Amino acid sequence: MKSMIVVHPDFDGAWPWAADALHQIWQEEGPVQFIRLAFNDRRPISEIVADAAAITRMIVLHVPITPDCVAHFTALREIAYVNGYGSKPVADEDIQALFQERGVTRHQHRTEGFWGQSVSEYALALTLCGLRRIPQLHYQILTDRRPWNYHPPEGIGRPGERGSQYGDDTRFTNGTVAGKRVRIVGAGNIGSRYASYVNMLGADVAVWDPFASEPSFHRAGARREWHLERLAQDAEIFAPMLPLTDDTRGLIMADHIRALPSGCLVILATRANICHMPTLRERVLANELALAADVFDIEPLPLDDPLLGRENVVHTPHNAGRTRHANQQWAQMLLAPFAPQRRVD
Repeated sequence: MKSMIVVHPDFDGAWPWAADALHQIWQEEGPVQFIRLAFNDRRPISEIVADAAAITRMIVLHVPITPDCVAHFTALREIAYVNGYGSKPVADEDIQALFQERGVTRHQHRTEGFWGQSVSEYALALTLCGLRRIPQLHYQILTDRRPWNYHPPEGIGRPGERGSQYGDDTRFTNGTVAGKRVRIVGAGNIGSRYASYVNMLGADVAVWDPFASEPSFHRAGARREWHLERLAQDAEIFAPMLPLTDDTRGLIMADHIRALPSGCLVILATRANICHMPTLRERVLANELALAADVFDIEPLPLDDPLLGRENVVHTPHNAGRTRHANQQWAQMLLAPFAPQRRVD
């Protein structure tokens, strides 16, 4: 029995740590033939592998598979393949049917879960940065010493204004997560993790997700809210955390965003267009809401976009999910259904 992994650089461009993670995991079970192609190599898998009759399980990443390839691997029992972009010689369902006729099991990757930890932790970081204006202060003190001066205006202390080491922006939700009303849309892999983090830090957490099971809320320490409009009405921190689909696009409507209390901090870490972005932009630019976002309605943001550089906006360039950890999780999830190989040394 022999294992093989064949990867094209197109795949490495999307998941730069995943192929090597696959290789490392399988190496712990026994010898693995690992082939990384040159960028201009577009040969189908049957033209790349010489000893095809020895291969019993195989992973093919952005390398073409044709009907001839299916016939070529006579001993194959299990396969996982991820198609690249552009034209494919044969439709995926046709290739899958051919493998099925041969009795070869195809393992398909799940489309969720592998970056849940990375995105939810990043969302927590956005929350902390939005509450305390950490990025703005970091940037400002590179060229300006005024942020170091905590003396109140005219040297006279006044309630609720600037004082010793106190520089939060009182126009917006600020200070600690503890005690804040955090309202989350979505109790999936990302939303439930984020809910558990802010709950651990002492927030009052409520989540709207009509499709999630009760344990999703209990494990996160969150109260289930059945009405989306109620979720928005008392939010101090509002975090829509859903994937973008036909059903979720614009789910957070203009009326929901208008219902957010003045000063609310909005966290965007999954997809921006689950919200009615024109209304969200309008309220942020009017200094009615604060925003901490890794995702936007326009990407990349134009350099003259009015959201950039504002005191009430934290912005990062859509990089919450693709950590090395997420790559490794992707690999582990792909390999999970494969039958284990008994190591023979």
